[in-house]
Amino acid sequence: MLRRGRHCPMWRCMTQTLHIVGGGMAGSEAAWQAAHMGVDVVLHEMRPQVETFAHQTGNLGEMVCSNSFRSDDDEQNAVGLLHWEMRAANGLIMTTADQHRLPAGGALAVDREPFAETVTARLKALPNVTVSYEEITTLPQDGHWIFATGPLTSPALGQAIQAETGAEALAFFDAIAPIIYADSIDMSQAWMQSRYDKGETEEERTAYLNCPMTKAQYEAFIDALLAAEKTEFHEGETAGYFDGCLPIEVMAERGRETLRHGPMKPVGLTTPHKPEEKAWAVVQLRRDNALGTLFNIVGFQTKMKYGAQTEVLRMIPGLENASFARLGGIHRNTFLNSPTLLDHEMRLKSKPHIRFAGQITGVEGYVESAAMGLLAGRLAAAEILGKTLPVVPQDSAMGALIHHITGGAEAKTFQPMNVNFGLFQPVDGLKGGRRGRKDRYKAYTDRAKAAWTDWIAKFP
Repeated sequence: MLRRGRHCPMWRCMTQTLHIVGGGMAGSEAAWQAAHMGVDVVLHEMRPQVETFAHQTGNLGEMVCSNSFRSDDDEQNAVGLLHWEMRAANGLIMTTADQHRLPAGGALAVDREPFAETVTARLKALPNVTVSYEEITTLPQDGHWIFATGPLTSPALGQAIQAETGAEALAFFDAIAPIIYADSIDMSQAWMQSRYDKGETEEERTAYLNCPMTKAQYEAFIDALLAAEKTEFHEGETAGYFDGCLPIEVMAERGRETLRHGPMKPVGLTTPHKPEEKAWAVVQLRRDNALGTLFNIVGFQTKMKYGAQTEVLRMIPGLENASFARLGGIHRNTFLNSPTLLDHEMRLKSKPHIRFAGQITGVEGYVESAAMGLLAGRLAAAEILGKTLPVVPQDSAMGALIHHITGGAEAKTFQPMNVNFGLFQPVDGLKGGRRGRKDRYKAYTDRAKAAWTDWIAKFP
């Protein structure tokens, strides 16, 4: 390693070092992958020196809007398949999530604080990883860089990216769900049950806390929700929400039954307090930490102002005296028009020494962000080491996702995307329709696992 002179910043002296900006899911995973391939890494994180409204600590890999990685089914669900591929690549995020998982039925939920503490500790324990707490505000002219600054990219860096790309930043608004103290929930009305009793153990079958509503209670709740005071946007801002993270009041505005057929659907649940009565709607809460002292309201992202939130949410049976550890919120979420700006390895076409990874590339969700960090870290490390990796196979979940954001999507209508089987190339000879869906999804996952296993074997 070259010595740093008085006028020689680390990032100019260490020309073969990989610099990663942003210590969230994508940046942490990229650092882990590159370091294990033998490359020196400097991970630049602006927190805690520069705070964001959503983050609470300076830990790497901090989760802010949810504690769920969604379905862990690697045969019938695309995000579960992505979990499998990341585990097969010794992914930091997935192995740490497994270590701190919480009961959540068929989903993978984690205890967020020890999760972030472990991610931080494991990265700092690597001898070839340095964590530098500083804000990067410009795009460097040389070196090897990955920008994984996520949806809360700082204004100064956002302006630098906008100036380089020559394109106006795209943005949508993302919302955060409230978190409630467990001991403030009235269990004489609520009960523990996973939908359809899903799970292999009793703990998994009782992973969710449920609050039932009658039709009259539901109608009153919708009325209050629609009338509640909401966060106003600044002049010139428009709310282009991502459909996978809509505020509950926006869903309610689309129709009074929307919530009842979405996050408040009552199917697969039976209250033990009144087993003969069928709930009209059910609000579900999911454990947010291992102690079981905190619960977040599933699917209840909101843009209601704080005072209105407490009033409206306390209309939910069982939450009349709810005490909130965190209220919901809304923030601007910035992303690139990646099909136009990035090449097939997520390199900025105008500055190929710079890669982007994570949510800023137009993927949505913790898992997808970490997955793009995993690829960016491996591709950047291979380039530094003078190795040529084959193109990420499009038949894998990783390949389907990176293909979508770097060229498969229509640039004019590009919006953030979760991984889904609609991004996969069809499997020949399989029948369509609902009856054939299970076989089709299994064929997708079998093909993807073979393709991914072959690719990572090229440079394990």
